[in-house]
Amino acid sequence: MRAALVKEFGPPSSLVVEEIDDLAPRPGEVVIEVGAVSINFPDILVVEGTYQNLPERPFSPGKEAAGRVIAVGEGVERIGVGQRVLALVEYGGYAEQLRVPEELVMELPDQMTYEEAAASGLVYSTAHFGLLRRGRLKPGETVLVTGAGGGVGSAGVQLAKAWGARVIALAQDDAKAELARTQGADVVLTSTPQTLRDDLLAATDGKGVDVVLEMLGGDFLTQIVRATAWEGRIVVVGFASGGQNPIKPGHLLVKNISMVGLQSSDYRDRTPELMRSTMAEIFDLFVQGKVNAAVDTTFPLEKAADALQYVKDGKVKGKVVITAGLGGAR
Repeated sequence: MRAALVKEFGPPSSLVVEEIDDLAPRPGEVVIEVGAVSINFPDILVVEGTYQNLPERPFSPGKEAAGRVIAVGEGVERIGVGQRVLALVEYGGYAEQLRVPEELVMELPDQMTYEEAAASGLVYSTAHFGLLRRGRLKPGETVLVTGAGGGVGSAGVQLAKAWGARVIALAQDDAKAELARTQGADVVLTSTPQTLRDDLLAATDGKGVDVVLEMLGGDFLTQIVRATAWEGRIVVVGFASGGQNPIKPGHLLVKNISMVGLQSSDYRDRTPELMRSTMAEIFDLFVQGKVNAAVDTTFPLEKAADALQYVKDGKVKGKVVITAGLGGAR
């Protein structure tokens, strides 16, 4: 089989695509013939060697892959050969085959393509855990989703609307703002840190936002805290703007604001049954037409380095997907 490998840490261009041995399942594992694998920003950090979890080299990046099961190991009962599945893993997806424990595999609905499935795993589960489990979102509340137009941002906008929230989307530029509008955002902003607080207060009649799915950090987060409502909840998913500015405790105290962090892959590793049930909910929303994975573009496996660079350059609106093996067929 072919795989895109990290042999030495470096820029996306350091990835190499080579032939390696086919995989065989061990007890409790399945082998998937990969149809599509999604690119996530942490993949870039993995390739560069700056991510917190780094396997021994050589290895393939890739945290979510969709395809067809071609072999199962001893003791596997829930998943069978021939099933269409999505697997959520720490690494290994940029390849034509993926070996994964059965507990990390979930069956796909017939209506979902491999590209759509691969684009749905990490970002939708992150948004789901962020809004419901960590943010305790209730219908009718106002949600701010930063990084709208990106993977988690797009998922957050759609899920918040599906759950009856009023959604304010903060986008980087006009193109991503338009994507957020098509996904159901009630208000779309392209504010700078200097204007964000006033823009949010104006959009909420001075009340502020109830729940924030926050991916920017830096000066953006500083101003978001000042525009959060009484008993508001801020869920920190990342800090894509590059800064980790200190937060003044007094700003949290005077409005009883809660600020929590989210590392969604912990749920995969610590509570795989919860992850599977969460993804089942997301698949149901997809079948109902309430969410729709925003696939920006696809690249073949041999262009995996170009796909990573495309994401790193900030060109993506939604998700970028690598097709491998089955070529994205259903």
